[in-house]
Order: sequence, then C-alpha cells, then structure tokens
Amino acid sequence: MNTKLFVGNLSFNTTENDLQDSFAAHGTVVEATLMTDRNTGRPRGFGFVTMSTPEEAQKAIDAMNGSSLDGRNLTVNLARPREERPFSQGPRRGSRREHRGSFGRY
Repeated sequence: MNTKLFVGNLSFNTTENDLQDSFAAHGTVVEATLMTDRNTGRPRGFGFVTMSTPEEAQKAIDAMNGSSLDGRNLTVNLARPREERPFSQGPRRGSRREHRGSFGRY
C-alpha cells in the first residue's frame, strides 16, 4: 500500500503547516505539499501528504476524509500516479500548427 495521500477541496488559506499539523494527529508526516499554479503562485486547492507507513496512511484516510479544515470538507484518498497527458510541459516536437492539425478533425 502507498503512503502518499491526495488531499482535495482545500481552502486557499490553508498552509502546508496547517496540512501537516492536521495529519500529524494520525501518524508521522514525512511531507506535506500544497500544489500551486505555476504562473501565479496561487494555491490550486489540493495537495499531498506522505505518511511514514501504509497503516498510518490508512488511519489518516479514515480520520480525515470528510473532515473539516479551514471551513472545507476534505477529500482524502491514496494518491495515484499522474496519468500521461498529450502535449504536456515536456520538450516540444513539431510546430504549433502541426499540433493544431492533429485535433482538426475532432
């Protein structure tokens, strides 16, 4: 079982310290990270918490999923690997016109 948790529906006022403190009651928090917009630096309303053991991760899910933090009911579950997305931020191949042409039929 994984130890990394997805935490959704976070308030834009929640800090990484708030997140860490909330989950620390359920085990050892290895890392707490809030995701932010690359361009603006503003919070995106979700983050990740890594617990030290799978048992602590499950305990945190059971306790924190649906609980309130900064006035928002959290969604907490095991983090899943990021799915591959076409034309992500990786190196570009081809021109913008070629990429547009790929979607012209849709």
